[in-house]
Formats: sequence, C-alpha cells, structure tokens
Amino acid sequence: MGTSSKVSRFGVDVHGKFSVATARDASGQVLSRHRLDHTDREALRQTLRQWPSGAPVILEASFGWGWMCDELMAAGLQPHLASSVKVAAWRKARGLAKSNRIDADLLAELWDQQPRWWEVWLAPQEVRDQRELLRHRMGLVATQTQVKNRIHALLHRHGIVHGYSDLFGVSGRRFLSLLVEDHQRLRETARRTLKDMLILLEALRRLIARATRQFRAVIRRSEGAQRLTTLPGVSTVLAYTLMAEIGQIERFANARKLVRYSLLAPMADDSGETREGKPIGRCLSRAGRATLQWAWIEAAHGAIRKDAHLRELFNRRTDNGKQDRNRGYIMIANRLCRIAYAMLKHKTDYQMTPPPRRGSQG
Repeated sequence: MGTSSKVSRFGVDVHGKFSVATARDASGQVLSRHRLDHTDREALRQTLRQWPSGAPVILEASFGWGWMCDELMAAGLQPHLASSVKVAAWRKARGLAKSNRIDADLLAELWDQQPRWWEVWLAPQEVRDQRELLRHRMGLVATQTQVKNRIHALLHRHGIVHGYSDLFGVSGRRFLSLLVEDHQRLRETARRTLKDMLILLEALRRLIARATRQFRAVIRRSEGAQRLTTLPGVSTVLAYTLMAEIGQIERFANARKLVRYSLLAPMADDSGETREGKPIGRCLSRAGRATLQWAWIEAAHGAIRKDAHLRELFNRRTDNGKQDRNRGYIMIANRLCRIAYAMLKHKTDYQMTPPPRRGSQG
C-alpha cells in the first residue's frame, strides 16, 4: 500500500471467505480499497502487518468477527466493533444501497462520528471461550430435547401407554430398555429406531454432564461467579450463563444499563391520545442478549420459591399468582438483575434481608 503513511483508519467488511477493506486518511478521503482473502491465513497476516501500526479498524459485530479481531490485534492494529443494526439503519437513512464496497466505506467513515454511538463491546478471548462452551452445552440440551420428543412420538404412533411422570428417569429408562426387546408391542423397525435413539440420548447425557463439570471448574476459579450462586434461584448452569453473557461488569455504568442489556426493561411503543388504566404498547426491547434474558427469568422462577421477600413482591404484582404471571416473573428477573449488579460492583454476597438505604433510620 503506497499511501500507508497517510492512512488514519480502516473499515473492514468481513465475510466467510474474504473481506473488503477501505482505507481513509485523516480528512476522511478514501485512499484505497482492496480484498483480503481468508484462504491463505499467512498471506493475510503479512498484509495486515503492512498496515500502519496502531491504526483503528472498524468491523461489524456480525458472525465471524472474533478471529479477525485476533489477527488485527496480533498485527498491532486496534479493532473496534460496530453494531450491525445501527450501521444498517444509518445506511438506509442516507439512502445508500448495500454492497461490500459501500459497507467497508461506511465502516471506515464511522471513526469520525462522535460520540461513538455505533460502537459495541469487543469481548476478550476469555469471555468468547466461555460463551462458546455455553453455546455448545445449549446445543446439546436442545438436541437432547429433540431426541426425547421423538421417543414420545414413537410411543404415541404405536399406541404405547405408560404411567411414568418422567419417562427418562430411572424407572422410565428401565421401561424403555425392556420395550426395545418386546417383540409383541413393537415391530422390528420401531425397536431398532428406539434403540438407536436411546444410545444417542445416553451419549448426549454424558456430553452434557462433561460440559456441566467444566462449568463448575470455571465457577470455582471466578469470584464473581461464586457470588452469583448465592442469589436465590441461580444454579451452577445459570451462574455460568450470567457470567459468560455479562462479561465484565465494569462496562455497565449502572444497573439500568445491565437491565436493558438483559432485555428486562419494558419500553413504551404507543402513540396518540393518553389512555387511563394499564399502559398500552409496552414491550421488551430486542437489542441485547436473549440468553441473558432467559437466564434471569429462569432464576426468577426459583427465586420466588426460595426467598420470602421476592415471593411477596411476586404475589403483590400478580394477585397471588392469579393474573399477569409472566409480567410478575419479568419484574422479579429485573430485581435479581439489579441486585446482581450491586453484588458484582461492590463484591458482596446476597443477603436475604436487604441492607438499609443510605440516610434511612436504623
């Protein structure tokens, strides 16, 4: 790149097999555009090492950004992530078509936008590794549920009725093992199919158990994750999920930021005349971590069974569980999220009795 001395920043539009890079100078003028081939990783590294050291590189936070950011940092560059949703809205607002060249040009142009409304957090490698293990276990559990549903469907197709509340408990699995050998109740193809699914189910159980043991090992090494387990309703799996999805608590300025990131802050979406009664058009945002939302709401179900104060709040909101139960769980999840923020921020464990507020009597 003959004009490398004039380059002040880059925009890189990352794809699966290649990327398109745009270089701009300090005044915002486009100096060059070129294609980066992902097939030859060493050639890619040599190209990146030719870029000015310390130059900012803006990428979209879409699929596959992690490895590219690692390569950029190894080459002495400074990667920054841009929100794909915000970049797409900005492009549409300017009436521009979508193409690889235009996307790379816009990403390079973002560096002049102050404040940096477009930037999102670039998770470090440790957090990405935790999230990868989390996604792996979630995929295994989803596959296990699919296999269980197929076994239920097989029994239903052949009119097999059982009285087990948990077909996959100890007694239920013994029943299924005997059914595999029952020539009178199931035909050969059904028995062979059932046997294969039981083998697959057992393999999935072992893999899920191994991933859960890895969760426990990570939690034992993390002081913050251990604190999260003191929250009512937060199990080992949920504590690991919360830790992996939150990442670094310091990146949230206050508890409200974490609540919004967790998709637990209802937003108004109404217009027109003001109406009395319950607010209309109120919904949860979609700009955040859906897995984090699931974890907090899952914890809320257990929290109202274990904590008297939270159960009282839930009953008050839902008329003792008679109405608006989903909103009640969201409210408790919101409360747990705020409590967890204070715990992680001030490095304290959960207390069943809330501490007195500053300035209050007693």
